[in-house]
Order: sequence, then C-alpha cells, then structure tokens
Amino acid sequence: MSLDRASFTERTARSLRRDDWETVERERNGLLLSELSWADASRWVSTRGDELSRRLGRRQESQDGVPQGAAVGAASPMEQHRLIPRYHSGDRKIEAGSDLFSVGWTGKSIFNLLDGWVAVYMLLEDGRRQIVQFALPGAILGVLPSRRGPATFGAQALTDVTVSVIPASVLTSHARTEPEICLRIVRSLARDCNLAFDHLTSIGRRSARERVAHLLLELFTRYRVQWPGNRIEEMTLPLTQEQIGDATGLTFVHVNRVLSALRKEGIVQFHYRRLRILDPDRLIEVAGVDPETAAGWLEQRPWT
Repeated sequence: MSLDRASFTERTARSLRRDDWETVERERNGLLLSELSWADASRWVSTRGDELSRRLGRRQESQDGVPQGAAVGAASPMEQHRLIPRYHSGDRKIEAGSDLFSVGWTGKSIFNLLDGWVAVYMLLEDGRRQIVQFALPGAILGVLPSRRGPATFGAQALTDVTVSVIPASVLTSHARTEPEICLRIVRSLARDCNLAFDHLTSIGRRSARERVAHLLLELFTRYRVQWPGNRIEEMTLPLTQEQIGDATGLTFVHVNRVLSALRKEGIVQFHYRRLRILDPDRLIEVAGVDPETAAGWLEQRPWT
C-alpha cells in the first residue's frame, strides 16, 4: 500500500514535516499512521530523528533536552549552532537579565547565539515594551539595515547565554574565503522575518486566547526540533506571564486568565516556567496553526 497525504488524518498530517513524506512513503512495517494522534505521530518522527542522531555519533539527549554527552569526534551542540566554524575568540557568556545590546547600539558586530534564550524587544517612550521575537540557539542577532542609523531594538538574555560576538571586520574577512556564510545569514534573517510576520498577524488578527496558544505552540515546536530525543509533552519555558504579555500585546491579568482557562480545559499547563502540553490536538485547534507555518517552525537553522 502506498502511503500519501490522503491516508492521514488532518491532525497527523499537520504534525509531519514536508521532508518526512518521502520517509513515510518507504515505510512498509505495518504501522497505521492514519490512526495515530498528533502526539503519537510526533513520537514516530522523533524516533526517526533519534536513529539519524545515533548514526552521526551523538548520544541520546536527557529528559530536559540537555545532552548527556557527545561521542568522540561528534560536534557539541554549541558548535552545531556556530556561524563561523572554529572562530572562538569572540565567545562571551552573558547572565540572564542582561542585554546583549540595547536601543542605540551602533552595530559594529553581530551576535551568533550558541546557547540559551534571548528576547528581542522594542521600547516606547513611556517604558512600555514589545517583545518582537524569541531567539533560540543558532539565531543571528544585531544585523542592522544601515551603517548610519543605530539600533531601534534591543536583545535581552532570558537565561544565561553563550554568544559568539563577531566584529564586522572578522565577518568580512571570513566571508571572502567562505562565501556560504553570507547565504547562511540571509536564510537565517529570512526565517526570522517569516516569524515576525506571523507574530504581527497574531497580534493584529487573533484573539487573546489564540495569541497565547499560538505562541506556546510555536516556542514548544521550535525548541523541541533542536532536541529530537526530548520528551514530547514537557519543556522548560524561561518566560514569565508578563513576558508572554509583552510578546502578545496583552496585560499580565489577561495572560493569567487565558492560561488558567487553557489549564482548566486540559489543554496546557504553565507553572513556574514549566510548560506541559496536555492535549496537543486541542492546542493546535485553539492556535489555528496553518500546516505550512508549522512546517517552518520545524526547520532547523540552515547550517545545522
């Protein structure tokens, strides 16, 4: 029997990446994917990813997504996110709550996030803040549209982070001998632009309930794809309800109300910066996620 999209339920189809369909087409082990839930299908895809990881010599990740170790000769997770291989002199550790750069920064370097979470934000004159992006390992931050103007946005570490600070002169020098670096930057920025468009649409058109559900699902999916061996239902989400409000354009009280409702309905539980997905299918319905949008979340950085 040939397996194709028509063989799957809508929810299962949403959970699989486009590049997984070829793998599914070759499966002949009797597994009836059309009967699987979103969670079951994701576990199946995760298993395929784990098999690939073992072939590459990596050990299985721990429950919280932190590698327990690396096989001899295998690249460490941070090295996999490094824009310029073997460039370590710019590595910096930044504590949670500190800025990588702030509004007014002149942009003489770029920041390659190797480990941790970062919030990219904009400030209004009265101090109100809008978080426009949550950056995960592999992100490239601090690229300005012009040499003449300072940054109109800032980037704050949500956790302790490690970044590779790459001066413009170093970037230019490496780009001459490794032109693919420029393509990596363009692809990374294009992916971030897609996320920004999605966030703008969410704030402009989605209800408060949809905004919160959409953000939680996005962050959960983007985080989990970096750690295929991680437990599917749970993750550490280093955000406060206030920060969720800053990202969704809602007050703390409104965010609290929405999260309480989602918990009572048995959809998600967010407590002490721990996110647990109780009903993935319901969360997808509430978030109103388009399959193509979800596929974009599942894509890793171009060079990982």
